[in-house]
Amino acid sequence: MQYINCYKGRFLERPNRFIAYVDIDGQREKVHVKNTGRCKEILLPDVDVYLEKSDNPARSTAYDLVAARKGDRIINIDSQAPNKAVLEWLKAGRLFPDLTLVRPETTFGNSRFDFYAEREGEKIFIEVKGVTQEAEDIVMFPDAPSDRAVKHVEELIQAKHAGYRVFVLFVIQMENVRFFTPNRQIHKEFADSLKKASEEGVEVIAYDCTVTEDSMVLHEPVEVRL
Repeated sequence: MQYINCYKGRFLERPNRFIAYVDIDGQREKVHVKNTGRCKEILLPDVDVYLEKSDNPARSTAYDLVAARKGDRIINIDSQAPNKAVLEWLKAGRLFPDLTLVRPETTFGNSRFDFYAEREGEKIFIEVKGVTQEAEDIVMFPDAPSDRAVKHVEELIQAKHAGYRVFVLFVIQMENVRFFTPNRQIHKEFADSLKKASEEGVEVIAYDCTVTEDSMVLHEPVEVRL
């Protein structure tokens, strides 16, 4: 997944979930943050951030903030990036080389899952969760309570019982991490529902990503500890 027309800046502040102020070449710019999560441990004053300039002159913000440097790594914080990267990954045959169909945004029950796929003898649902929270090379999800995430996991269990092969795919929006675990301290209910889903046959997997200033690509499997 490749961005175009990218710029480097210096993070200043984030007054709300949707916008931030960034120094770009000495100019204070209001930019759109493509992640409504907290990202408190990432978006710190004076860190390097990476932005994509919009080609829409009518927008109130000229740039989207898509990534930030944390220590030695760049973390992609664009909440739309995981699904775009997973679509490329699926079409390249990285999960299964023999998929005959890949379709984004498909409804089952009262939920809309990120991907529906087919291969001979199998119908598959894949729910994608982007992961940006990291501490001591351990990555976690969610970074805030998410009733919607719990609902999705519960309906993935129903899909498994209905005969589908079902995955929850955690896309780690960085590389060189030790393992993934649900953030039980932030949302115990989600951690419990994910463990239950695994016990009932939902496949919980995680992949890290190769992240640069202007790209993100799924890379290698990451150990999951529930």
